[in-house]
Amino acid sequence: MKKISFVLLVAVLTLTVSYGQKKIVNLPDLPGYVTLKCDFHLHTVFSDGNVWPTIRVGEAVRDGLDAIAITDHLEYMPHKDYIPADHNAAWKIAQNTAKEYNLILVHGTEITRSMPPGHLNALFIEDANLLAVDSVWNVFEAAIKQGAFLLWNHPGWKSQQPDGIPRMYDIHHRLIKNGWLHGIEFFNSSEYYPLVMTFCKTHNLAVIANSDNHGVISESYPSSKYTHRPMTLVFAKERTHDALKEAMFARRTLAYFNDMIAGMEEYAKPFFHQCITVGKPYLENDKNLYFEITNHFDIPFTLVNGPAGAPATINIAANGVTRVVLSKKVTAPLIYDVKNVITGENEVLRAELKY
Repeated sequence: MKKISFVLLVAVLTLTVSYGQKKIVNLPDLPGYVTLKCDFHLHTVFSDGNVWPTIRVGEAVRDGLDAIAITDHLEYMPHKDYIPADHNAAWKIAQNTAKEYNLILVHGTEITRSMPPGHLNALFIEDANLLAVDSVWNVFEAAIKQGAFLLWNHPGWKSQQPDGIPRMYDIHHRLIKNGWLHGIEFFNSSEYYPLVMTFCKTHNLAVIANSDNHGVISESYPSSKYTHRPMTLVFAKERTHDALKEAMFARRTLAYFNDMIAGMEEYAKPFFHQCITVGKPYLENDKNLYFEITNHFDIPFTLVNGPAGAPATINIAANGVTRVVLSKKVTAPLIYDVKNVITGENEVLRAELKY
C-alpha cells in the first residue's frame, strides 16, 4: 500500500505541472549544422533523484534545451522500497511527454562503479535492464552491443579522486583502445576539470557539459546567479534523434556553462566568429580610429592580451554592441586571447578581429 500511494501521489502532482513557455537560448549554428542544446546527465526518483521523470522534460522545455537523457543509476536505487526496479521506467514515463513538447529524449543509464572506472553514462541504448550485471566489463560489452555512446562522468569528483585531479587508469585505456569510450564531462554540475581537455585532445573524445541534477534544476541554477544550466552544444545535421547520435559519435561538441565554452578549436573558433560581427571603422581622427563589435548571441566574451596600441582588454557584452578605440599606430593583426573560450588544459582561443 505504501508503494502504491507514493506512486499515485507523484502521478497526481505531475498532472498539475505547467511547463510554461520554452526559453530561447540564443546561440549560433555552424555552417552546415544546427546547434542542439543538450543535458545528458539527469536523475529522477527511479534512482537517487527527487523528481518524477516528466518534471525533467518540463524543466528542459523551459530552459530551451533540444535534448536530454535521463540517466538513473543502475547500481544505486535508494528508493527501491517504494519504486519498482525497472531501469527503463523513467524513459518509458517521459517519452510521450517529450514528444508532445518537441524534446529529443535519449535513452540512457548511469553505470555506477567505484574508481576505477568510476561512473559512466551509456547513451542511445535500447534496454537498460540488460546492463544490470555484476562484471563492469560485461556492462560495457552489453552497452556497446546496443550501440551505446559511453561518457565518463565527473572524472575529478572528490568522492572518488580526493585531490580533484582526473586520472586515467588501465580500464580507461582499455576502453579507448577498443573504441568504446566516446566522451568525458568537462563541466559537471558547478565543477570543471581542465585536464579533461588534454584527455579529449589526446584520445579524440567528445567534450561534454552536464548538470548531473538530482533535485529541482531551477534551485540548483537560480537566475540570480546563473544565466543558464550546464549544457552540451552538439552540431548536428538536423534536429532529430538520429542526427544527434551521429554528431555525438563524430565528436562535434562544445561544453557550455557559466558563460564559458570549452572544446576543440575546430568548433570553438567558428563558433566564436559566428557570434560576433566586427564593423568597419565609423570614425577616424589624427590618433585613433573607432569601430564596433556586435555580439548577436547570449554569450559574453572577454578578450585579453591585446597588442600594443590596442585596448589590453575588450569586454564584448552578450546581445550588445561594444565600441573599440584603436590607435592608428597599430599595424599588426588585431589578435586577442578569448579568455572564456577554452581550447586546451592551459589554452584559450586566439582570435583575430578583422575591422
